[in-house]
Amino acid sequence: MTTSIVTNHKATPIRHAIHSADVFSRRGKFSHLPCKLNVKQSVETVQLWAKIKNTRTTRTTAFATPHENDEGERSGSHACSDEQVFVPLENNYSSNDLDEEAAGSLPESGSGVFQMVEHSVNLASLLDKLKALHLHVLASEQWNASRLKLCHNNYVESAKNLIHYLALKCLDIEPLKDDLALISLLNLEMVNSSVLASLTTCIELLENLQLNSSRTGKDVSAGISTQGKLYHQKNGNFTINTMRMKACLNRELLLGPLQGSRCTHIMTTVGEEALESETLITDLIKAGTSIIRINCAHGSPESWSEIIRRVKRSSQMLEAPCRILMDLAGPKLRTDNLKPGPCVVKVSAKKNATGKVIFPAQVWLSHKGAGAPPPHLSPDAVLFIDDENFFTVVKVGDSLRFFDARGKKRMLKISRVFHVFSGTGFMAECTRTAYVSSGTELYIKRKKDRLPVGQVVDVPPRESSIRLRVGDLLIISRDSTCGEDNSYGHVSGAYRITCSSGYLFDAVKPGERIAFDDGKIWGVIKGTTSSEIVVSITHAGLRGTKLGSQKSINIPDSNIRFKGVTSKDLVDLEFVKSHADMVGVSFIRDTRDIIVLRQELEERKLQNLGIVLKIETKSGFEKLPLLLLEAMKSSNPLGVMIARGDLAVECGWERLADIQEEILSFCGAAHIPVIWATQVLESLVKSRVPTRAEITDVASGRKASCVMLNKGRHIVEAISTLDNILNSNSRQMKAEVKSLVPSSHLV
Repeated sequence: MTTSIVTNHKATPIRHAIHSADVFSRRGKFSHLPCKLNVKQSVETVQLWAKIKNTRTTRTTAFATPHENDEGERSGSHACSDEQVFVPLENNYSSNDLDEEAAGSLPESGSGVFQMVEHSVNLASLLDKLKALHLHVLASEQWNASRLKLCHNNYVESAKNLIHYLALKCLDIEPLKDDLALISLLNLEMVNSSVLASLTTCIELLENLQLNSSRTGKDVSAGISTQGKLYHQKNGNFTINTMRMKACLNRELLLGPLQGSRCTHIMTTVGEEALESETLITDLIKAGTSIIRINCAHGSPESWSEIIRRVKRSSQMLEAPCRILMDLAGPKLRTDNLKPGPCVVKVSAKKNATGKVIFPAQVWLSHKGAGAPPPHLSPDAVLFIDDENFFTVVKVGDSLRFFDARGKKRMLKISRVFHVFSGTGFMAECTRTAYVSSGTELYIKRKKDRLPVGQVVDVPPRESSIRLRVGDLLIISRDSTCGEDNSYGHVSGAYRITCSSGYLFDAVKPGERIAFDDGKIWGVIKGTTSSEIVVSITHAGLRGTKLGSQKSINIPDSNIRFKGVTSKDLVDLEFVKSHADMVGVSFIRDTRDIIVLRQELEERKLQNLGIVLKIETKSGFEKLPLLLLEAMKSSNPLGVMIARGDLAVECGWERLADIQEEILSFCGAAHIPVIWATQVLESLVKSRVPTRAEITDVASGRKASCVMLNKGRHIVEAISTLDNILNSNSRQMKAEVKSLVPSSHLV
């Protein structure tokens, strides 16, 4: 929808009520905008033009600012239903999560400035358009008066500003933006955090310019000046600076205060792997982590408790505050666990193109009780030996001989020794590929000594997966016992996995697309029954792509009616109640999910628990303003997470950049902090080498209040890099740029 604003140049008194305004949408349908304005004062008459292609259809209405004693009339305005949007959400404009003030003053002798500006822009027409825009924004607030009354006192001003911003977004203001750009007065793309105050300031500056002009001897500022002064008298706390402070307060309430000179929080996801190292949590906090995230979809309350205990201990020891976010699993569709693979670990050296070993495989050897290797080491394999006495005779330079799972003779050569938390560990090198399983015996080869034998224990089972290629058939079964015997290969020409969620089998239809593992694999549904779905794979890697246990399933074409808060979520919420600072709500789709969550929190008296709405579906994105307004009805600290993995699959990769900018813009208008998540520095986390695109992505993440990293092998190094990028010294950068320009050229 594109709508232009025009006004008449005379103030017209009106005494009738406006009951509705019709706006023509892009699809040719009328959207009913409920409102009720009873006004008894002179106002500007405004016409909204609905523009479709090359024709314009006039839908005339009058917007008015209420009299100061009309509070009773305002409160009686038309009630908005939860699913009724007062302005269309579809538009082609995006704004940044930034502020722009119309600051500064014009010269007292503004005649020269006025003449120069008027030559480039019709100043009177520009002022009229701004006044009309101002009135439209005020009217939008009244249309939604009943909705605003339901918001908690902590969020009333922010909710009003969100509505002002949405009113601004529904109009075609491109010509107005161009005119304002010509006089360098205001950027309408950057006023989302304080819409009304920015418009009022801009209008007052233009009016002062007219008043101080030698060409104008009369007051042409009738209407809006009185209106603006009245507005400031009644809403003295609704200023640009106050709105900025409100945004900072909301961020601190949810995420905590920033430490030192940092500008952005860093959140890190941890799982049960954190329990294998006594120092990992401490290293994460030292590197810059200020929030630890635990995913309730994995692990158990026992492991969560131990992780939280270590976080609190390390936070207190380092005197570095660190909060806990626990994500409820929600109704997300995932593949079930595949049958465990064999308990064997592959040890393989790095070779060049001709097969020559260029770097031996690094193998960590220790007793089970000694714990994991130090975090600065990155071994290719970890082997635990049952006999602690075995390590009392091992020394650097020894060769450990063994037969691998295939019966091949292999050797490990001890290269280094380390004293770890509760014992001693050794780093060994292996130059030939070996498969080591539990029960493998190691013995020391020396000329004259008879030395004890150590046995390898507790080798974990290999992660199971199936490799899918384009053209393969995949059967998704409801019964978890059906696929255990054929998860590793073709049976009757098809692979088989299971998914225990009934939502999947009850909603999908043939012809719909389906994606696995955050879009790494795509397929088309060929047939369905009550217990099976047949999928033809249409997209995978050239050599196929592995699909393993607990990988995501997305069906972007299907309108699956999930239950917002599952029974598992309610059980986990009892644990969150006494252990976490924030709760993440997954797969939010509509306001009903928020209502159910609020009822559960009120029942448990959790008014201070932070709430993070995870936006990871198309429905959640399209209804984000309504979700925010619904969540603002409670006093809980509020935030939004851009879960970009599922969001990209649901909405399309090509739209992700625009969508995340829109979310930042909406949340900036509502003064709600945003968490930038999914695949941040993923290459660095996994392989220690970041891509250039990832570095640029992180720089864009500065617009958010928090950036989240997922767990990985090199997570500590990745956090340090992320901290340096997010909190780089801008003064130093400016000094470096300034040094490049000779001062003589600037004179």
